[in-house]
Amino acid sequence: MRARNVALLLTAALVVYLVLLADRAVALFATGSPAGVALGVGVFLLPLLGVWIIVVTWRSGVQIQRLSRRLDEEGGLPDVSDLPRRPSGRVDRDAADAWFEGRRAEVEQNSGDWRAWYRLAYAYDVAGDRRRARATMRKAVDLESADR
Repeated sequence: MRARNVALLLTAALVVYLVLLADRAVALFATGSPAGVALGVGVFLLPLLGVWIIVVTWRSGVQIQRLSRRLDEEGGLPDVSDLPRRPSGRVDRDAADAWFEGRRAEVEQNSGDWRAWYRLAYAYDVAGDRRRARATMRKAVDLESADR
């Protein structure tokens, strides 16, 4: 199953959950008691937060996919197929670190190029640093948006 289809399925399940949660909030409002209304407000904030998270996550995914397609059309997608792997399938740590250093040097030379930042984000991901990968990919998206 493609990753997008899994994401759509999980999003649909989350939306059902958020609707059920909002229904509980309405039921708490309907009690009319101060405690019920206060709890209803608190419970209703959770679906609102959930919708915001869904929108932000999907928007980010669409932006990253757009960059990936554009980079693929240009023939610049990073390729780690030749790096040695562990039995688990993950890239060997030393090889990932060495590959990362090359991507970092590329960003230092071309700090305004979203393509270099995209490849650096990919290198962070290969090295297992998801937090920095996300932050670096946001930088790539911002640079590409300004580039258009």
